[in-house]
Amino acid sequence: MKKILLLLSIAAVLSGCASGVKLDDVQVEDRSGSNNANASGQSAVAGLNSRNLGAMQGIKVGPVGVDHIIYFELDSYSVKSEYQPVLDAHARYLRADRNRRVNLEGHTDERGGSEYNLALGQKRSDAVRRALTALGVPESQMEAVSFGKEKPVAQGSDESAYTQNRRAALNYQ
Repeated sequence: MKKILLLLSIAAVLSGCASGVKLDDVQVEDRSGSNNANASGQSAVAGLNSRNLGAMQGIKVGPVGVDHIIYFELDSYSVKSEYQPVLDAHARYLRADRNRRVNLEGHTDERGGSEYNLALGQKRSDAVRRALTALGVPESQMEAVSFGKEKPVAQGSDESAYTQNRRAALNYQ
């Protein structure tokens, strides 16, 4: 008799914890911005420059009129010399106020495994951190992180999408 009562008690507790909401029936609004295709299936970010792209990623502050994105070649974490003026402007901005902090967010395209892409994204954010350090920005103002292929700004499996996703974003806090 005790076993039956124990089993009934356990069943009652478990049924009381269960939710009547079926997860498949819940309406979810995607606010991640990861679906960037318009009605014709074309990428909505194809015409964006890196300054606009930075605004989409939630960048709140930073040097006015300066790009917040550094793009990289395939399988590379070398910062191209064409980004030196961008790095100079960010370094001046950070040196002007030692209380400002920036997250350096490394990203990759979808090709390659997760571990590889996380490591490559970290190398990209570290490369930007080293470049800013060389320009006099203290390490304490920067944090280098990697999102690998987890936060693409362009959907698709073509070179245009890959190019936009191979980046490091400077995101000010």
